Amino acid sequence: MAALTGSADRTWNRSHAFALGLAPALIVLTLITLGPAIYLVVTSLTPLNLVNPQSAFDFSHPLGNYKDALTDSRFLNSIWVQAELSGATVVLQLAMGLATALLLNAHSRLLEAIRTAFLIPMVLPPIVVAIIWKVIYTPDVSPVHRALAAVGMPLGSLIANGDTAIWAIVVAETWEWFPFTMLMTLAALQMIPTEPLEAAAIDGANRLQLFWYIVLPYLRPTLVVCALFRLIDSIKAFPLIYVLTNGGPGTATEVTNYYGFVQAFNFSYWGYGSAIATLMVAGVFLLSLLVGRLDKGLGKHE
Repeated sequence: MAALTGSADRTWNRSHAFALGLAPALIVLTLITLGPAIYLVVTSLTPLNLVNPQSAFDFSHPLGNYKDALTDSRFLNSIWVQAELSGATVVLQLAMGLATALLLNAHSRLLEAIRTAFLIPMVLPPIVVAIIWKVIYTPDVSPVHRALAAVGMPLGSLIANGDTAIWAIVVAETWEWFPFTMLMTLAALQMIPTEPLEAAAIDGANRLQLFWYIVLPYLRPTLVVCALFRLIDSIKAFPLIYVLTNGGPGTATEVTNYYGFVQAFNFSYWGYGSAIATLMVAGVFLLSLLVGRLDKGLGKHE
């Protein structure tokens, strides 16, 4: 009995020490994450603006900002623009990342060097990427525009055209972040066991069948994770839009987070901007749940 009591005491002491060791980090993490999040939600329930600081304590119409958002045509347009940007960039990044990973999936010093070169866009600061593409999209200084003009195919500014501006952002965003998908997919490819591939090849499966029925099912969880991360990050595509188009022309590239920025920092409507940010957080959470449910549903049908 004494031995059991001593063992239980040692277990409790270890658990207690473990909890005490984690406590400082958990407290700091809680303060820097939950604190601002709670303040954001509380502020969204007020009509706070810098012209009237006392409005920070006005909770007479707590859902007023959310009701205004539902009838704000500019906010609703920003959601549509965000959906276009996110959908196009996620699909292109997954496709390009998967295709590049398949091409580079071999043991070779040359391919290893090429892989490293492909990672450069991803490790560059976003503002640097934005400046690079600003140069590429500016006809007066762009080598691409000058080359096209030299062969008799002059091209106007893509970021100054309301029909092409969002797709110019899509191209820049895809170039910057498809290496993330490539890196994740390449790691998953190198972990696929060779036995199923060899057995299928002996049974007469061609390359397309090997990819569709064996390689792709193995890669599906990785691709779902990549899609989820890139979907969340696409909603934060602020530097490219700020530098390249400033939300324009008009509202052609004004995504939801940029519209929230305009409301909070250009017009000083902090309460309304906080409500927009809160809706974005809720939207990202729901999208994450949806992607997770979709992944589980696909897994059950396999």
